[in-house]
Amino acid sequence: MDWNELLLTALRATFVYFYLLLLVRILGKREIGASSAFDLLVALMLGDVVDEVIYGDVTIAQGATAMTIIAIWHLVNAFASFKSEIIDKITGAPPTVLVKNGRIQHKELARERLNETELLSGLRLMNVDDIKEVKQATLEPNGQISVLKEDWAKPIQKQDLSKTKA
Repeated sequence: MDWNELLLTALRATFVYFYLLLLVRILGKREIGASSAFDLLVALMLGDVVDEVIYGDVTIAQGATAMTIIAIWHLVNAFASFKSEIIDKITGAPPTVLVKNGRIQHKELARERLNETELLSGLRLMNVDDIKEVKQATLEPNGQISVLKEDWAKPIQKQDLSKTKA
């Protein structure tokens, strides 16, 4: 490799970095913070295009066009999913109830390819020591587990103390 080619690669990488930064800002926090299968797909596609642009396999104009089109389609999909339940069901991942009233839903665990150890680990991260404390635990579309505790398992709040004095 000669120095001119390395300099050109550095300039391409700089352009792609700032261009993707702009696209990510336009796409918004939802697309960055709550990953779905489609978000991963877009990230992989953009990564592949970026690779091609940085190493000069395609022109910067071609790469920018491809990245822009991918971002536009991603925004169109997000908007269509917001407007249409049918499209949202097709392109999104619905939440899955893993624990209901202190009982593990084994069929749902199998459908999500999770084992009990992974479930219990996720519950511990949500400060759940005993499965009986869980009113409902849901695997959310972003891959995180959300937990609703039984009323008796919730921590005491100030308003709880004032109720007992009355």
